[in-house]
Amino acid sequence: MKPEKKYPSEVYLNGKWLKPDEAFISVFDRAFMFGDGIYEVTPFYKGKAFKQKEHLKRLQYCLDQIQVAFDAFTLEQLMYEAIDRTKLNDADAAVYIQVSRGVAARSHFVPENIQTTVLLYAFPVTLEGFEKKTWKVIATEDKRWHRCDIKSTALLANVMANEEAIAAGFAENLLVRKGYFTEGSHSSLFFVKYGVVHTHPEGHKILSGITRTEVINICADLKIKLVEKAVHIDELVEVEEIFVTGTTTQIIPISSVTHQDKKVYSARKDSVTKKLQEVFIKRTRG
Repeated sequence: MKPEKKYPSEVYLNGKWLKPDEAFISVFDRAFMFGDGIYEVTPFYKGKAFKQKEHLKRLQYCLDQIQVAFDAFTLEQLMYEAIDRTKLNDADAAVYIQVSRGVAARSHFVPENIQTTVLLYAFPVTLEGFEKKTWKVIATEDKRWHRCDIKSTALLANVMANEEAIAAGFAENLLVRKGYFTEGSHSSLFFVKYGVVHTHPEGHKILSGITRTEVINICADLKIKLVEKAVHIDELVEVEEIFVTGTTTQIIPISSVTHQDKKVYSARKDSVTKKLQEVFIKRTRG
């Protein structure tokens, strides 16, 4: 059974705070027409943002990549205002931001002199207890475009991949290009082989995850060897642990991987993942 999702109590849209049923955009908004927009999600632990500047920096990078002239850091205080207005100061929550190129008559080329559409809202999330979870996942072909480093609202391929997993009773879909794992449909991906942590290198094939970067930093602090190198599906026989990371996922170990209706991996250890989870909890709850 799929988890129920609820609308936020209030949203910020183009300078105004509105109830969800009062917030509308034009049918000619380019995010609606083309997925021509960028989004970002930032976690708040008991009212305190985690890595807020890093999330805004990633938002700015993506806007720059698609040449949308907007200063992401102008939203910094609005994020806290969203938390305050929805009375989530003492709860775990997240803030969603979406910046569209704006409204214009439909054309494949980018129209000149159009105003961006800015949407922002806070919503409650359950961030406690992630360390007690494990996920069973599937692995399928990565059918996304070649600029996965851009956090675009055009997420159809991700949606299809995630739906394939959920509909079949799995928690996530690990994506594979030419035999090599890239990332999950909505998560970053790590493997542990002989005590060494492996993750796909930065570049156009994966999103530069904020939690992913924090895990890399934790590995350095704990003197756990980490290499940024893609893992081939045939290497799963050598893999001891797999875990995924994400803004609200945090760090969750993978108990099994199914590929083409065959189980190709079962977890053998969890020691490295547990160490990383313990430090992450201290850093987010400290």
